[in-house]
Amino acid sequence: MARIPDAFIDDLLARTDIVEVVGTRVPLKRQGKEYAARCPFHDERSASFTVSPTKQFYHCFGCGAHGTAISFLMNYDRLEFLDAVEELAKRAGMEVPRDTRVRNEDSDTRDIYGALEAAAKFFQKHLAGSDKARAYVARRNIDDDIVARYMVGYAPDGFSALKDALGTDPRRMNLLERAGLFSKNDKGHVYDKFRDRLMFPIHDRRGRVIAFGGRVLDPEDSPKYLNSPETALFHKGRELYGLWQAKQANSKLERVVVVEGYMDVVALAQYGVTQAVATLGTATTPDHAELLFRNAPDVYFCFDGDRAGRGAAWKALESVLPRMKDGRQAFFLFLPEGEDPDTIVRKDGADSFNARLQQSTPLSEFFFAELAKDVNLGTLDGKARLAERCKPLLAQIPDGAFGDLMQQRLTELTGVGARASTPETHVPVQRARSSAPTHAPRQSMVRSAIVRLLHQPALALSLEPPYLFAGLRQPGVELLAEIVALVRERPEITTGGLLEHFGDRDEAAALQKLAMQSLPGEEAAWRNEFLGAMAQLEKQTVQQRIDELQAKQRESGSLDDRDKDEMRALLQTRFVRT
Repeated sequence: MARIPDAFIDDLLARTDIVEVVGTRVPLKRQGKEYAARCPFHDERSASFTVSPTKQFYHCFGCGAHGTAISFLMNYDRLEFLDAVEELAKRAGMEVPRDTRVRNEDSDTRDIYGALEAAAKFFQKHLAGSDKARAYVARRNIDDDIVARYMVGYAPDGFSALKDALGTDPRRMNLLERAGLFSKNDKGHVYDKFRDRLMFPIHDRRGRVIAFGGRVLDPEDSPKYLNSPETALFHKGRELYGLWQAKQANSKLERVVVVEGYMDVVALAQYGVTQAVATLGTATTPDHAELLFRNAPDVYFCFDGDRAGRGAAWKALESVLPRMKDGRQAFFLFLPEGEDPDTIVRKDGADSFNARLQQSTPLSEFFFAELAKDVNLGTLDGKARLAERCKPLLAQIPDGAFGDLMQQRLTELTGVGARASTPETHVPVQRARSSAPTHAPRQSMVRSAIVRLLHQPALALSLEPPYLFAGLRQPGVELLAEIVALVRERPEITTGGLLEHFGDRDEAAALQKLAMQSLPGEEAAWRNEFLGAMAQLEKQTVQQRIDELQAKQRESGSLDDRDKDEMRALLQTRFVRT
C-alpha cells in the first residue's frame, strides 16, 4: 500500500489536467467537450481513445483501458504507483505526504539507485582506461556513440576493484551488496561479482540503472553472460534489456524485436535497427509479454533454428497467447545455424535483417505447425489429437477476431467445430423479432442518480443525512449509498477518482460504461434531476415501510403502539412529500 492519504490523491487529481498529461505522450484532437486519439494501449486505425477534461479520466472503447492521470502514467510510462504520484505532484507543485517509515524506505531506495549509478560510471571510466577492453570493443566494431547510448563499461580484473573504489564505509558496502554487485564465498569474504567483463547497465522504465549484465572478453571463459542477481529493484522476469533506449530512439514503437543477447541489441542499434530488446538470461515470461505489447503492437521473436531455439520460441508463444487482443501480432524468426542478429546485421546490413523479419513466421502458423508436426491429419484419430492439443491453448486467447479466426483454422484442419446448418440458422433477423412495438427501457431512479453522481460527484454534497433511501430494497441502492458516503468523506473526489476507487470491484465495468454516457440537458439542470431522483427513492423507501407494516397488520390483526406511531409518521411523511 502507498499509505498516501486519499484526500491528497483527490486534491492531486483535481489539480492535474489529464489532457495535458496524456497530450504530451499521445496526439489528441478535440471532439466536442472531449479529446480523442488512437489508443496507445492497443493497435487500431480509428480513434476510439477519449480523454475527458471535465471528468478527468480516459477511456478506450476498443480495448477498455481506462483510468485517471495516475493510472495513465502507470500504464503508459510503466511507473509504479508512488512514482506516478510523485511525477504528478512535481507538476502541480505539491509535496507528497508520507509517514516516517515510507520516507525512510524512499530514502533507502534512492541510495541504492545512487550506488548503481556510481557503479555504472565506474565501469564506464574503466572501459576508457583499459587497452584490453577498448581493443575488444574495436574488434566487435561497436561505435563510440553506441557505447555512450547504452552506457557500456568494463569491470576490471581482480576481486576488489569496485569494492575498493566505492565501498568506502559499511553503509556503502551494504548498499552495493544489496544492489547485487558483490558475491560472498564460503568463508564469508566479500568480493566483486563482475570481473574482467564488458558491462551492460540494465535500465528501468524511467532510465535508472537497476542491474548489470556482464559479457566475457575471452571466449574461453564462462559463463559467457553473467547477470545481476534478483534484488529489490531488479526482477529479471519483468525487465527487458534495451527497452529504455528503444523508447528514447523511437517516438512511437511500431514493433519490438526480441533477441537473445546484449551484443545483438547493441549491434542492431548500430546498424539502425533501434527497436531490439533482450530477455535477461531467462525464457520469455508473461510479464515480458505484457510489457512488450504495452510498448508495441507487433512483436518479433528472434531465435536460433535448432531444437533449443524452437523450444524457447514455444515458451514465448505460451506467454504471448493469452495477451493476443485484436490488433496485436507476434512473429517468429528462426536464424540459420551458427548465425545470430549480431553476425547477420554486420555481414548483410540492416536491410537484409529487416527483409528476414518480413518473412517471419506468424504466430498462428507456428502454433499449428508445432502442434501438428507429429500428427497424421489424414486420419480421424490424428485430427482428434490435434483438436485436443489445441483446445486448452485456444481457450486462453481473449475474445475477439483473432481468437475466432484461430478457432476457424482449427475447424479447417480437423473439422472439429463445424456444425450442420439448421432451418433456424437461416431465419431472417426480421422474422425473429417480435412484431410488437418496442420502447427503450426507462432508466431506474437508482441508475439515474448514479449516472449523475459519476458525472458530477459533488452533487452528493447536496444531500443531508439521514439517508432514508439506503434502506430501499432495490438493485444498486447499496452501491449508490456507498458512492454518496465516499463523496461526503472525500469532497474533492473527481469522476476519475471514483472510478479508480471501484477499479478492482465487480461493479467497475458497469460504472465505467455509465460514466461514458452522454447526459442530456445542461449541467446546471443535473442537480435538480439528481435531487428529484433521490426524492423519489426516499418516497419509495417510505412506501416500502408502509407496505411492511400493513402486511404485519394483516397477519397479526393489529399493530402495537410503537408500530402505530411509526405508521402515522410515515403516512404524514408521505403526505408532506407528495
